[in-house]
Amino acid sequence: MKKIVVMVAVIVSAVACNKTPDAKEFKTAYIDTQKLMEDYTEAKELDEKYKTKGEVMGRELEVAAKKLKVEMDGFQKNAMAKGQMWAQQKGAELQQREQQLGYAQQAMLQQLQQESGKELDTIVKQVKVFIKDYGKQKGYDYIYGTGDAATVLYAKDSYDITGEITKALNEKYESKAKKSDAKEETKKEEKK
Repeated sequence: MKKIVVMVAVIVSAVACNKTPDAKEFKTAYIDTQKLMEDYTEAKELDEKYKTKGEVMGRELEVAAKKLKVEMDGFQKNAMAKGQMWAQQKGAELQQREQQLGYAQQAMLQQLQQESGKELDTIVKQVKVFIKDYGKQKGYDYIYGTGDAATVLYAKDSYDITGEITKALNEKYESKAKKSDAKEETKKEEKK
């Protein structure tokens, strides 16, 4: 009888060891964050805005640089004729203006970087909130990000929802832009 009880206990424990607990299936996906920001309309418009602003500011500096170059060319021609004292004074003045032009260029670049950085940070925060809400709405357990700051080393392409997110973000942005345009039209009509 003892042998039977021991055998039953061994069989029960062997069956229990082979049984694996039910693992919950997780719904996961990933987003190529770099591609998302390249394809997201609001981010593209921001990039274009600061590219244009940089070109405009750059043209102003370019005019000043050309004017300075003309004066430097004239300086070299007149240095012999006007004497050493004039040449030293004018040379120091031109050098100082050249230095100020360099400072102005650095200040312009810094200003553009700060302004665009603030706006880009705002967009990134909005995208993160959107992805979080999207994940909850679609029932995802995890949504990973890839791109510059990769947090996923490998994922099946079937888990890539970058296109879905980009499309949804662009639709939301375009809807917001249309509402904004409609408000402006209403304000213009009211002023008439």
